[in-house]
Amino acid sequence: MDSWHHRAVIEARFHENIADVPAADWDALRPDGNPFVAHAFLHALEDSGCIRPAWGWQAHHLGLYEHGRLRAAAPLYLKGNSHGEFVFDWSWAAAWERAGGDYYPKLLCGVPYSPIPGPRLLARGDATLQRALVAAMRREAQRLQLSSVHANFLCNDEAAAFGADWLARGDVQFHWHNRNWRDFDDFLAALNHKKRANIRHERAHVAASGLRVEWRGGDTLDAAEWDTVHALYLATFDAKGNHAALTPAFFHRLGTLGGLAQLALAHDADGIAAMALFLEGDGALYGRYWGSRIETPGLHFELCYYRGIEHAIARGLQRFEPGAQGEHKLARGFLPVRTQSRHLLLHEGFRTAVREALRHEAESMDDYAQELAARSPYAQGGAR
Repeated sequence: MDSWHHRAVIEARFHENIADVPAADWDALRPDGNPFVAHAFLHALEDSGCIRPAWGWQAHHLGLYEHGRLRAAAPLYLKGNSHGEFVFDWSWAAAWERAGGDYYPKLLCGVPYSPIPGPRLLARGDATLQRALVAAMRREAQRLQLSSVHANFLCNDEAAAFGADWLARGDVQFHWHNRNWRDFDDFLAALNHKKRANIRHERAHVAASGLRVEWRGGDTLDAAEWDTVHALYLATFDAKGNHAALTPAFFHRLGTLGGLAQLALAHDADGIAAMALFLEGDGALYGRYWGSRIETPGLHFELCYYRGIEHAIARGLQRFEPGAQGEHKLARGFLPVRTQSRHLLLHEGFRTAVREALRHEAESMDDYAQELAARSPYAQGGAR
């Protein structure tokens, strides 16, 4: 590692477009192949209209430069709301504004619309540069007189870069881990009898429905198929009363990024009737979105979980992360995993109050995680 006595020549720059940073320079800093911090993915979000101030997102990416060379970087955004983050701080915002302050804009280090744990401090694992990124975020928040800085879904080895005045917060997700199963039946054999029978029952409903189900790489879909997939995505968000931020242009863009996008599709006589959209990279599969224009028992589980597990086994992927929340995933072979974030509230009194609230939240989360761990769907010794 280079000596840090040259610290004075390190310059922090903020970029309003990821395109201002050469893709090769950015990607060279990634410690692994997590696709969500790839330059191409972040650029696709910006270039296709998913990142816009009217929706509460303004790119403000951080780069640390030494003699003009990019040494470290972080995906950073000025946020005008808390949508699309999946670490919920609405109550903090309400309390701050009741006290007469402006909670927004705030500074967020994370990946838009993606509750996926992964690297956030891109510095080739250099702990000194990681701390320098964190310090630069703090200085920028102070310069702009912001309420707070947030770093969501951090890698475990990044937590040490954040000082004691950054508040720690955790949550639970459900991930599937490959135990070198030969096929789906081999995986089923590892589950306890009740869970195994339930999955077979759900899959039988779909098999008897007359639907044709297939797995497709995103680069094999034509424009009309991508339009249908996007329309199904929109319908799911509309049905739940939520805002669908991803544009048709973004979905089409996913199809140009090699094998990144993967889909499970169900067809009826009228064409694509339901879809589950995944991203694949760095030995893992990531479930992202689902949509359907039909009601078929078990179809959601078939497309979103079982087809994903089959694909992961066939491809030798080590991990399948189907998205945030959803305790029902436990019964389908997904086990609880802790996630973490860090939060810097610039006002000391407010920080002290929130720290106490988070202490109680953490105790409840620990109890919940322990309770989940005791409810493993695997037969004794079955998880190998």
